[in-house]
Amino acid sequence: MSEEKKETSKSSVLFVASLTAFMAPFMMSAINIALPAIQREFSVNAVVLSWIVNAHLLAAGVSLVPAGRIADIYGRKKIFISGIFIFTVFTVGTALAPSVLWIILFRILQGIGSAMMMSTGIAIVSDVFPLNERGKAIGFTVAAVYVGLSLGPPAGGMLTGMFGWRSIFLVSGPAGVLAVIFSLLRIRGEWAGARGERLDIIGSVLYGISLISVMYGLSVLPQLSGAGLLGLGLFLFAAFIRHELRTQFPVFEIQLFRSNRTFTFSGLAALINYAAIFAVSFLLSLYLQYIKGLSPESAGLILICQPIMQAFLSPMAGRLSDRIEPSILASTGMALTAVGLICLIFLSETTSTAYIIIVLIVLGTGFALFSSPNMNAIMSSVEKKYYGVASGTVATMRLIGQMLSMAIATLVFSFIIGNVEITPSSYGLFLSSINLIFMISSGMCIVGIYFSLTRGSLHN
Repeated sequence: MSEEKKETSKSSVLFVASLTAFMAPFMMSAINIALPAIQREFSVNAVVLSWIVNAHLLAAGVSLVPAGRIADIYGRKKIFISGIFIFTVFTVGTALAPSVLWIILFRILQGIGSAMMMSTGIAIVSDVFPLNERGKAIGFTVAAVYVGLSLGPPAGGMLTGMFGWRSIFLVSGPAGVLAVIFSLLRIRGEWAGARGERLDIIGSVLYGISLISVMYGLSVLPQLSGAGLLGLGLFLFAAFIRHELRTQFPVFEIQLFRSNRTFTFSGLAALINYAAIFAVSFLLSLYLQYIKGLSPESAGLILICQPIMQAFLSPMAGRLSDRIEPSILASTGMALTAVGLICLIFLSETTSTAYIIIVLIVLGTGFALFSSPNMNAIMSSVEKKYYGVASGTVATMRLIGQMLSMAIATLVFSFIIGNVEITPSSYGLFLSSINLIFMISSGMCIVGIYFSLTRGSLHN
């Protein structure tokens, strides 16, 4: 292959990986702004409202590891393009949903497509780019995630205000169509590091049921059924680990965690960081619209501050991680994130908009310094044959962290507010809830700094 063709291949892969990395985060942040409008249309309580977010995360979390493994066996490009197609079809389908039940169903199917994209996009980038360029390429891909998060709130606010919440899903269709066409025409070749191996169906089922049981159990606590589901999920997860250690072709490479400290601690740091920070946008969207009385458009413009910083700084952080030890950069970022979360503990009815904006800037800076170097450390710590599994694993850690973040929020709402709509009479309880959630998140982030600092060295 000539150098020109090689560069063209890199550019094509980076473009389509960045485009698909943009799509799901854009949808996720835009839908947060539209949640109050959905609540008004269907008259649902805060717990049901949170499941519009949770359904997508849970479906993606269940699908990520099997999707990464299938991609390693049958081809990452095939799974990547199929995922884009599924995501696009059910994104548009959500716009036509006649009830909250249908919204949640389509969000589940959308999450499966999202998992297929996430488990293969970074893996293909890691296949194409050599070690000395990988951090920079991953930095651009991660930046695309934050561009999606940046545009989501203002675009979601404007679309909701002008055309209704359904328009958010309708306008996302063209990006998916473009990604499918570009991938088919411009990405040549195929990558399958585990071709000829078998898919571990038993392990996939055990993993999926255990994750669903744990997350749904958390959402219905303190009911007795919640405790039962939580116990069932933990039991099945233990059975899953036992099965994976014994099977010849595991869907989840447990040995990577046992023998690779950098991979293990980087994954745990990602899980904790996302568990600490993901619910911030969800909670502040509700806070700004309910407590501060802002319109969806105004709330979106404030929330954009965090992802703008992430989009701006992620490529720089990725480039730096090619030269500076990722653990140093990531730990600095997690420390800044902890500072921002501690500041949010003190939110009240009188908190100024300027204070919130400054905190969001701190959070955005911290998350940018953490995310790209951490992803570079994970992908560079494994052999090529494990790129799909590693990419799927870190995406799973990210999504489990996001689900835990939403589960904590849902659990606190259930205990303090109960299964009622958020109305002026419950604003005091709502504020108490988010103060407690940010307190828990701050503690988790501080714990995460330990794993980030002690992961080991990538650069010798």
